[in-house]
Amino acid sequence: MSNELIINSTQEGERIALLQDKRLIEYHFDRNDTNYSVGDIFLGTVKKVMPGLNAAFIDIGYEKDAFLHYGDLGEQFPSLSKWVRGVQSQKITVGALKTFGLEGPLDKVGKAADILKKGQQIVVQIVKEPISTKGPRLSTDISMAGRYLVLVPFSNTISVSKKIVSKTERERLKRLIASIKPDNFGVIIRTVAEGREVAELDRDMQSMTSKWDQLFTALRTAKPNDKVLGELGRTSSMLRDMLNESFDAITVDTPARYEEMRGYLEQIAPDKIGLLKHYTGKVKVFEHLGIEKQLKTLFGKTVTVPGGGYLVIEHTEALHVIDVNSGNKSNQESDQEATALMVNMLAAKEVARQLRLRDMGGIIVVDFIDMKSAESRKKVEDAVHSIMKLDKARYTILPITKFGLLQITRQRVRPAENIVTGEACPTCGGTGKISASIQVTDEIDNSIEDLLVTQNQAGITLYVHPFLHAYYTKGLVSKQMKWYLKYYKWIKVVKDTSLGLTDYRIEDEQGEEIELHSAAAAMARLQDREIEITD
Repeated sequence: MSNELIINSTQEGERIALLQDKRLIEYHFDRNDTNYSVGDIFLGTVKKVMPGLNAAFIDIGYEKDAFLHYGDLGEQFPSLSKWVRGVQSQKITVGALKTFGLEGPLDKVGKAADILKKGQQIVVQIVKEPISTKGPRLSTDISMAGRYLVLVPFSNTISVSKKIVSKTERERLKRLIASIKPDNFGVIIRTVAEGREVAELDRDMQSMTSKWDQLFTALRTAKPNDKVLGELGRTSSMLRDMLNESFDAITVDTPARYEEMRGYLEQIAPDKIGLLKHYTGKVKVFEHLGIEKQLKTLFGKTVTVPGGGYLVIEHTEALHVIDVNSGNKSNQESDQEATALMVNMLAAKEVARQLRLRDMGGIIVVDFIDMKSAESRKKVEDAVHSIMKLDKARYTILPITKFGLLQITRQRVRPAENIVTGEACPTCGGTGKISASIQVTDEIDNSIEDLLVTQNQAGITLYVHPFLHAYYTKGLVSKQMKWYLKYYKWIKVVKDTSLGLTDYRIEDEQGEEIELHSAAAAMARLQDREIEITD
C-alpha cells in the first residue's frame, strides 16, 4: 500500500491531499488566516467563571471566549501556575525545570471557582478549534508533540502507547527515555517509536525541549491574548504523524514550500529527503494527478460506492446521516439478503473513507440496507471495525440495530471539511439569464478600442469561447487582422473552454487580467471623444 502527500499552495492557504494507492483518503485546507489551531499555546485571561458548569471562559483574542472545563486543567496545573508567575515576574530566568520545585497534583474532583479567578492570566493550549458558533476548547495540560515522543512539563512519568504490545520493547523504550529526558519533564512514547534507536529518540527530544525554550522566551515579554507558541502547520504535522516506510512521495508545487519541507525533513527524517519532489508542470498539480476530479465526485451529497450502490450524506449541526442505497444492484441478484450484505460490505469501506476525507465528527448515523440475518449484521459491523482501525481520530462504534442503523461517535477537533461541488453556470452566473449573445462582439470591439486608443495599451491577449475564437481568427481577412490594420497593434486571441459564449477576459503583457469597464461606460467615453473632435 503506497501513500503520497500532495501539497498545492494557493493565495488562501494550502490544500493537502493524502493519496493511498492513488485514491484520495484525506483532504485538508490549511488556511493562511487560521490563528487558532489545535496545539497552539496562548497566554489567556480568565473572563468569567461559571460554577454551574464547573468551567471558565477564557479570552485568547478570538471573537468568542474559549471554554476551559475543570477536568481539562490537568494534574500539573498548580505547578504550571507557579511557573507562569515566576517567569512573568522575571524570578525564573531559565527555561529548564531542573531546579523548579513542583507543586502537588490538582484535586480531580475540585471546583473551578476555587482555582480560577476573574482577570487571572494562565497558559492554555487549544484542544478543539472553533466550530460553528462555539469558541475554541482549551486545556492547561500542556504537551508538545514530536515525531516519536510527546513532552509533558511538570511531570516525571514515562508512559508508552498501548499499541506497542511487546513487553520487552516497552521496557527498552522506557529505559532509553529515562536516560535522555530532562528533569521534571514527563514523556509519552508514541507508537511509531517502536524499534527506534536512542539517537533518533534523542534528536526528537532535543527538538521538543527547544520548543519549550521558545515558549519560555516568548512568555517573559508576552501580553494577554498573545500566542506564545504555535503548533506546526497542518502539512508539517501530517508529515510528523504519518511519515513511515509506506510513503512513496511528497509533492509540493512552490519553491518556498519545497525548501521549508526539505528543512523540516532534515530535522525529523533525513533518510526521507529523497521522497520530496518539486512539481513544476504547467498544469496545476491537483489537475495533473486527478485529485480535482476526485474532490468533485467525493464531496457531493450523493457518493457512488465502488462496486455497486451509492451513499446519500446529510449534515446537521450535531449529527451526520449516511444512507446506504443499492442502486441498480437490486436488479442483478435474486437473493435479497445476499444483495443487501454485498452492498453493505462495500458501503462500510466507503463510509470509513468518507469520515476521514470530510473529517466528520460528533454523532454519525449510518442507515445500512435492512438485513434479516443477525450473522449478516455482525459481518458488516466487523467490517466497519476493521476499516476504522486506520483512522487516527478517537471513535466509538455501537452494534447495528435491528433496523440496520449503525451509530458512530468520532472525535471532532476541527470543523468538517466541506467542498461545494455544484457550480454556477459560467454564462448566466446562476441568474438563469444571459445578455443577448448578438451583443458580445460589439462589447469586445468597444473594450478593445477603449484599451488600445484611450488607455494606449499594447501586447494584450483576448481570451474567448472557442466559437468566438473561430469568429475572430478564421477567414481570408480575419477580424483579428482587421484590428491590426485599424490600430497597428497585434491582438493575440486565445480560446478558453471554461468561458461561456458571452464571456471574455483580456490580459496585459505581464499576463495580469485587465479590469474592464462596462460596455455602456466604454461607449459613453467614445461618444464624449467624438463630441470633443466635432467641437
